[in-house]
Amino acid sequence: MRNVKRAFWGAFLLLVVLWLMAEPTVFRSSTFFGLRATMVQLTGVVAMGCMGLAMILALRPLWPQVWMGGLDKMYRLHKWLGISVLVVATIHWMWAKWPKWAVGWGWLERPARGAKAQIDNPVAAWLSNQRGLAEGVGEWAFYAAAALIALALIHKFPYRLFYKTHRLLAVAYLVLVFHAIVLMNFSYWASPVGWLTAVLLAAGTWAALVVLARRIGASRKVPGTITSMRYFADVRAVEIETDVQGWPGHKPGQFAFVTSHASEGAHPYTIASSWHPQNPRITFIVKELGDYTRCLRENLHAGHTVRIEGPYGCFTFDDGRAHQIWIGGGIGITPFIARMKHMALEQKERDWPENQRIDLFHSTAEVDQEALDKLTADAESANVTLHILIDTRDGFLTGERLRTAVPEWRKTSIWFCGPAAFGEALKRDLAAHGYPVEQHFHQELFAMR
Repeated sequence: MRNVKRAFWGAFLLLVVLWLMAEPTVFRSSTFFGLRATMVQLTGVVAMGCMGLAMILALRPLWPQVWMGGLDKMYRLHKWLGISVLVVATIHWMWAKWPKWAVGWGWLERPARGAKAQIDNPVAAWLSNQRGLAEGVGEWAFYAAAALIALALIHKFPYRLFYKTHRLLAVAYLVLVFHAIVLMNFSYWASPVGWLTAVLLAAGTWAALVVLARRIGASRKVPGTITSMRYFADVRAVEIETDVQGWPGHKPGQFAFVTSHASEGAHPYTIASSWHPQNPRITFIVKELGDYTRCLRENLHAGHTVRIEGPYGCFTFDDGRAHQIWIGGGIGITPFIARMKHMALEQKERDWPENQRIDLFHSTAEVDQEALDKLTADAESANVTLHILIDTRDGFLTGERLRTAVPEWRKTSIWFCGPAAFGEALKRDLAAHGYPVEQHFHQELFAMR
């Protein structure tokens, strides 16, 4: 997460600093309306810059994933950028609208307007003539974008509707690009802030067109056919085995986006199997958590065709540490199952350190004996020490219990997949006892909105 925070604040500060270079006298303005004009420009530049970055990340590019720690972290940055756009764009709107209202209410005096300056540059003159249109359409695009971003932040808003409505942000963005090009101070285009803004607007426009054409991840999508399904009633999870064609392969711990019904869009599922080209099959274990996943076992069947996009993620266990601790909370056990299957089958051509020790903690509130038996068998075949904690019987896994069970915990790396609050509580506890969480605590943030 350190690099995600660096990217977020770095982008934000870079836009502000470059704007200050273009407006070095901003704080010397002698009038309120002079300050208002510059603040409208600053908030507009920052809001459109952040929105352009968010649009680029919406394409799920592979190149920044390793540096950020995986697509899950990249989506966290996408979310933070969206929130910042909502906040800064609202401030931009307030600077633009409230002084006008204050003049109408008699709270402020309208500034005297001199003769309109002659514009010699034909491009600047054309842009000036579009100001009224740009202001009008930009205002309505702001309202639409604000509503769509707010809906995306409401987790109770159904995913199938989120999938359909979130795409409309690309339309709002294209309108706002026109708004920004027309209304940004024309002198900025010859400065670094203008150059950066131009790049972000161009890249964001391309991304918006890709989104509207439904071509996100098109080159990474392959067809698949469900071959079998198994339901574990006591833990409300379904295991789906799928034959795939053209899959490039994956590392245990990675995930993929699966589209089984076009109207529902792609859902991210962790892969629960290792990869062998001679047997091109992928297994997913899906927990019944929402309206769609609760109906999977009824709506899917052997022979059903799906589209699989990926692989994504950097939760791949390849840190080279001699001792690892794995923690799977509930359905978060899935990536560890994939890793154990991989280790059991690759004993002769291992890609992990010789004599590596692994302690796997599986903490769960629900119990399915068949699922636990399979987990135990996987652990034995991979030579992994398994610790099963059932909440009602054993209590919760805490940092203290973890340290007691693994006395060498300071020398390990920790891989966590499970509820975010659970992971954060463990991180705080371990950090308080001197564990270097920034370097060796790996957490999958499996939340794509």
